[in-house]
Amino acid sequence: MSVCVMLGLMTWYFGKPPSIRFYETKPEEQLVTVIAPGIDMALDTSSSIAVKVEHPLQVELFKGNVYFDIDKNAPNQLEAKVGNALIKGSDTRCSIQMQKNGNNHVAVADGHIKIHVASGVYQINAFEQADFDDIGISKHRLMDDRNIAPWRSLQ
Repeated sequence: MSVCVMLGLMTWYFGKPPSIRFYETKPEEQLVTVIAPGIDMALDTSSSIAVKVEHPLQVELFKGNVYFDIDKNAPNQLEAKVGNALIKGSDTRCSIQMQKNGNNHVAVADGHIKIHVASGVYQINAFEQADFDDIGISKHRLMDDRNIAPWRSLQ
């Protein structure tokens, strides 16, 4: 009997489903919301993303453009999955654009992020941008702040 109780408690403890929230915008709307303490997200038109509330906070971009503003005092780090690439960041402001053809774009306004792809790990710093896919990055270059997420100026 005690073994059954112990197995039941272990199943309850280890089997808790993760909390996942989905956000999607229509072609004529944008969304700005807090996804975790100290982490704000702006989602462009015709975009969708899943947010898994864990430590670190995990998001997966399915389509479109997203902008993250992660406060330096945020208790959580962000891990963003785009295809097979993983982007990690904390204390940063950055935008990610997912393209249908697999060529994606990231731009960093403040702090830095690291992109984990098949060919290695790349760091993108403030005022830099790069294109990336599942294999590697390309067109790593400097940029100015107004090009970080130009669609946000419409909000």
